[in-house]
Amino acid sequence: MTDDDVPRLAGPGVTVAGRAPDAAPRTTLVLGFDRDRASDAALTAAVDLAGRLHAHLAVVHVVGLGDFPVDPDAPDWEDEARETLAEERARVGGALGAHRYGWSYEVHHGTPVDVLVRVAEDRDAYAIVVGRHGRGISDGLRRLIDGSVSRRLPAACGRPVLVVPVDGPAP
Repeated sequence: MTDDDVPRLAGPGVTVAGRAPDAAPRTTLVLGFDRDRASDAALTAAVDLAGRLHAHLAVVHVVGLGDFPVDPDAPDWEDEARETLAEERARVGGALGAHRYGWSYEVHHGTPVDVLVRVAEDRDAYAIVVGRHGRGISDGLRRLIDGSVSRRLPAACGRPVLVVPVDGPAP
């Protein structure tokens, strides 16, 4: 799948939600986020870590075909995708609403590993946080199609990467 295969709901790198800091952040953390349970576990860990480090949390969602309904001929295809992304933003906002060091929810297009590395470099982030999918059949099929971001990311970037297991202990 190439970037051109994914319809655009927003321009590249658009911040669509966020909160200004109440206190000056010391650093930035970048979180790769999607609709998966692994992302929920990573969000929980990233919020905790960002609080401990007094860090701004840049939540990055790379739009992919998984954000769209299966039937592209449905009359409300793009509307359903927008609704899905709005629900995701709301989940992030709920988890980060009171984070005092500021946060942003950004929508990007591209390859997840490349986008996360680029955002981390642009922000001089201390680390990148991602979830690690489970080991079931559906997770295996997803890795075959999308590749494993959590496995490829450490080799592609020169900063720490925190990989959070989907069923790991809560912070």
